[in-house]
Amino acid sequence: MPINLKGRSFLTLKDFTTEEIRYLLDLSHDLKAKKRNGLKDKLLDGKNIVLLFEKTSTRTRCAFEVAALDEGAHVTYLDMNSSQMGKKESLEDTAKVLGRFYDGIEYRGFEQKVVEDLAKYSGVPVFNGLTDVDHPTQILADMLTIEEHVAKPLNKVKIVFVGDTRNNMSYAWLYGCAKMGMHFVAYGPKELWPDRSVLDEANKIAEETGAILEVTDDIEKIKGADVIYTDIWASMGEEDKLADRVKLLTPFRVDMEMLEATQNPEVIFMHCLPSFHDFETKMAKDAKEKMNLDIREVTDEVFRSKHSVVFDEAENRMHTIKAVMVATL
Repeated sequence: MPINLKGRSFLTLKDFTTEEIRYLLDLSHDLKAKKRNGLKDKLLDGKNIVLLFEKTSTRTRCAFEVAALDEGAHVTYLDMNSSQMGKKESLEDTAKVLGRFYDGIEYRGFEQKVVEDLAKYSGVPVFNGLTDVDHPTQILADMLTIEEHVAKPLNKVKIVFVGDTRNNMSYAWLYGCAKMGMHFVAYGPKELWPDRSVLDEANKIAEETGAILEVTDDIEKIKGADVIYTDIWASMGEEDKLADRVKLLTPFRVDMEMLEATQNPEVIFMHCLPSFHDFETKMAKDAKEKMNLDIREVTDEVFRSKHSVVFDEAENRMHTIKAVMVATL
């Protein structure tokens, strides 16, 4: 059955069928191969895309800009200091104006409702670059990376998300694994397990695809994992929560012992980045020196090991984002 995503917004993987996600991944593989071979079809020639950033980013901004420019599109970047959205102009009015200027809108920020309202009022495809409860472009990049490094189809892959499993990355993985029939294990302290509403929603999808979704604090459940995945424990501005979070999450720091516990010598380590894996960042260094806290969610040994594919994963943000824009615009 032919897949046509033209005019669709990309807000969450929940909005897409297994076949549509498969199409986006196949297109990503194709566009990546073409870029590697110096082939650019200018599939977005004449298109204009605006990037709205309430939250800063390295990979998301760069991935959207390079992907768009590769295919001939023009990009405008707006942060909250250069936009009136929500200050002197309502979100609805801003969306309607931007929809007159641009062929597509990317949003990276806080509330999922913002990206949904942008899609509702703008009349053009809107792309979710991250919200507090979802990160669908990252999951596409992660799936592409898994297909490049794990010699089995996605519906045979077991991924273990370690640490704080009540966050946007864990939720996005729950939806992605449910859609693609994968085996997902949320492994972390009970205090930071996913909200029941999210689990119920993902499990409803899993009933149709055969996905296995588990939540546990038992390390035995990570046996046979193909992927160990984690995310940072705290962000800038959350310093007041660091001590409590470090106490809860230190037993779930990804180290070589955890990788060995999978009993899979080919297990890969993934991370959406940025990562605290050493003390070369200001936040990690200050936490160590001023508060005597080790906020590393993964050891440097694992991060730099043969198991780590984090930089392939980061590159793949560009290829999958390009596929989303090409498919919808």
